[in-house]
Amino acid sequence: MTSLAGHRYVFDNDSTHSDEQHRCLAAAYDPPTTAALAATGVGPGWRCLEVGAGGGSVAHWLADRVAPTGAVLATDLNPRHVRAAPGLTVARHDVTRDPLPEAEFDLIHARLVLLHLPDRLAVLDRLVRALKPGGWLQLDEFDISYGPALAGPDLPLYERFLTAKAELMEAAGALGTWGRSAGAAMTAAGLEAVEASPHVWTWDRNSPGLHLLVHHTHHLRDKFLAFGFTDDDLTRVRAVMADPAFRACSCVFYTVRGRRPA
Repeated sequence: MTSLAGHRYVFDNDSTHSDEQHRCLAAAYDPPTTAALAATGVGPGWRCLEVGAGGGSVAHWLADRVAPTGAVLATDLNPRHVRAAPGLTVARHDVTRDPLPEAEFDLIHARLVLLHLPDRLAVLDRLVRALKPGGWLQLDEFDISYGPALAGPDLPLYERFLTAKAELMEAAGALGTWGRSAGAAMTAAGLEAVEASPHVWTWDRNSPGLHLLVHHTHHLRDKFLAFGFTDDDLTRVRAVMADPAFRACSCVFYTVRGRRPA
């Protein structure tokens, strides 16, 4: 299992499921992520840091935006999923303990990283220090405490599945409600012009965000079994999410950005 300074990340980036994890994340969340990043004005000549780059979709989007004179550093504990591209440097890096240059970047972005880190506030301070004066930090984070089932069969099983997922993430050190407090934390860390935008969708069986949950029934199978689910339960909850009548509200996905004072 991938670890961060002794902390065990709930999603194994070395597993056979990781490529599908990254594909689902990009399909579901790249549109709001890149729209918020574009609002910073990121463009040619900017120097950017992508923390926890995962499959690299956002890092590649940034590399295209800052070309031909800018540069993007994409970091991850296991960066093997990030393919090479012009203007893009890929590095193995643990943001909880490995050094970062100070006052170096025009833009730093991390999606669904800090919510998994028990020492998230210390990491936030390090990211702020790595910004140039006037530079932007954007954090994209969940609040998984909200996401009710709306219609379809066996909705109590679906909500039990969500509860178990929240509990296994919490057991691994994650804070499932971090998204709602990220903006206040960024302000406390010294950033200005902080904006937090919540995004909520209605999911059906064709929704990319729901496909990510279906994927988790495979990726996190062993952990669900440890929290009282059976393989039959997981098969049944997949059937619930595949039902044409199924509807659910997504969890809340926050895009939060702020600027280091110039």
